[in-house]
Formats: sequence, C-alpha cells, structure tokens
Amino acid sequence: MSSDLRMNGVRMAREEDGVTADSYTENLIGTLLAIFGNLLVSISVSIQKQSHVALAGNKDPRQYYYTKTWWSGLMLMVLGEGALFVSYAFAPLSLIAPLNAVSVISSSILGFVFLREKWKAQEFLKRYILTFLGCALTAGGTYLFVTFGPNSHEKLNAENIVKHVIGWPFLLYLLLGIITFCLVLYFYKRRNANYLVLILLLVALLGSVTVITVKAVSGMIVLSILGPLQLSYPIFYVMFVCMVATIVFQASFLAQASHLYDSSLIACVNYIFCTTFAIVAGAIFYQEFNHEDVLHICMFLLGCAICFLGVFLITKNKRKAKAFEPYVTMDMAKGIPTIHNKGWAVQPDYSGSFSYGALENNDSVAPVTLPVDQKLSVSSSPVSPYQPSELKKD
Repeated sequence: MSSDLRMNGVRMAREEDGVTADSYTENLIGTLLAIFGNLLVSISVSIQKQSHVALAGNKDPRQYYYTKTWWSGLMLMVLGEGALFVSYAFAPLSLIAPLNAVSVISSSILGFVFLREKWKAQEFLKRYILTFLGCALTAGGTYLFVTFGPNSHEKLNAENIVKHVIGWPFLLYLLLGIITFCLVLYFYKRRNANYLVLILLLVALLGSVTVITVKAVSGMIVLSILGPLQLSYPIFYVMFVCMVATIVFQASFLAQASHLYDSSLIACVNYIFCTTFAIVAGAIFYQEFNHEDVLHICMFLLGCAICFLGVFLITKNKRKAKAFEPYVTMDMAKGIPTIHNKGWAVQPDYSGSFSYGALENNDSVAPVTLPVDQKLSVSSSPVSPYQPSELKKD
C-alpha cells in the first residue's frame, strides 16, 4: 500500500513538472527515427562517394551534380536529416545524441560491401578484426544506453522552454560555456594553437547549444502540428536563429579541422566531445535525469563509454593515405628516351631517402670510364657494327 502511494506521488510530481507519465511509446518512436535517420545518412554518403569514384574511373567529363546517383544520395541525406530532426521531438536529448554511433557502424559495413574496398590478407588480422570488434562494442554500448536511458519526456511548449531558458542551471552553464569558448578561441586565433582538441572543443561547445535549440524547434513544430500552435511565440524564432547560427559556425570549424588533420581522427574525437556535451546539455537544460535512479544513470554512462571505445577502434583502423615519395619523373622533361615508353625502369626505387630525386648512395661503386669518341657516323664509317635490319628493328 505504501509503495502504491509512493508511485502515485512520483507520477503526480512528474505531471506537475510537465512530464508525461507514459513516455515509453514516444521514446521508442524517437529512437527508431534516430536509427533510421543515421542509417539513411550513412547510405547517402556512400552513394555520393560511389558517384565520384565512378566518374573518376570512367574519365567522365561531367560534373558530379549532373549524375542521378549523386542526386539520389542527396535526397536520402535530406530524408535522413529530417528523420533525425523529428526524433528530437519525441525522445530525450541524451538518448538521441549517442545514436550517431549507428552511422559509424553502418558506414564501416558499407565500406566493405557497397564500396567494394579491397581486402588484403596481411592487413586483415591487424586492422579488420579490430574494426569488427569496434562494431560489436558500439552495438553493445548502444543497447545499454538505449535500455537504461532516461524515460521521462517533457512537452516542449513555449512556456516550458522559456522556463528552462531563464532557469539558473542553464544560465550558469551558458556563462561557463561562453567563458570557455572565448578562452579557447583566443588561444586558437591569437596564439595559433591549432590543436585538434581545441578546435573540436569549440565545435562541441557550439554543438551543445545546437542540440538544445534543435530539440526546442523540433518539439514546438511537432506540437503545433498535433495540438496548439506554438509558432507565434517569440521564443521559437530565438531558438531557430540560434540553431542556424551555431550550425554554420560548427561547419566552419569542422572545415578548418579537416584541412589540418585526418578525417578518421576528427570523426572519433568529434563524436566523443559532441556526445558528452550533448548529454550534459540535456541533463542541465531539459533536466532529463531528475527522475532516474543511480543504477540507470551508471548503466547509461557505461553504455556511452563502451560506444566511445568502439568508435575509437573503428576509426583507428581506417586506411591512411600513402605517404608522398619525392622523385622526379622522366616524362616531365623534353626528349623522353625510347626505353621509358617500353616500360623499362628509369627512376631508381625509393629506399627511404628523402633527398631530391631519392637517389641511392653509390659512393662505393667505381665510376665507369667512358670512351673518348662516342659519335656514331654511319656515312663516314666503312664498316658499321649495326646492320640495316637491326636499325629498322630498333
């Protein structure tokens, strides 16, 4: 009897806070939409990459945006991003953000199947086994944080969003975030500290604001479709402007990072940073863990940590670009010798030397004595060592 009264008290407290008592269905809808959206995004990226590869392989002079394959990939990407956008309106922010690991798993699998990447036996044990292990860990971690993630979900009307915006937890978090962002930006711009951690920290700080605004905008749009209109409130447009601005600046910093560092390393660190800050933002702004016990929170964090390890193993074993071998090709000079056209070796093999031309050290070999007269005159010589048939053959 006492336990029933306690459960009724908790249920009434949730309803007073604007949290729906039965939110398992909404969480399921949001989770499925997020998984579906991440799958579509990874498939679209693979299709567009296949379009570029096909144009380069066939030496097609057309631009990529004239192909049907590229446009089909773009349509799938728009559909996937739309599903991700809607998923924020149904499920908690802390549950949707880590599901980006689904895109990492599907991209890794599509790299083997769809893009037909070559399998090398000597690299299989040291690279592909770790990749499959990373996929398994990521799938297990995804199951854990989805199972033990926050179940409560708040109706995102304009009144509740304004209440969270002016609350002291979010104002304190926003103040600390702005101070940290300004300090990191100062070292990055003024001190030329082009470290990957600093650049992606800027992206993660902006991303935490992005996911807050995306969830608010998505929730208000869905609520306006299903119930009372929320688009007439000024807070909707404030959130929309902040969402667009932070997305633009995130894309700018990610583009700067891609010019300096490897894409696999960027994907790993960016996933860890953005997921961590998104979970913290959801816990502070939307108070998603207020009604969860310690066991569920610990299991949720354990699932996220396993996902981080799995993504690290997947991105760690991506193929890296072959290092540049400095040498001068003979076909760049005038008067190309005939033996170069026959495929005979002209340039010595690259043996680890980074000197100009990558020539080997042959100091121990004695120089060959050349004859004094190397001229060959067929008309002046009475007897030529070469027969006419041999000259024609050459």
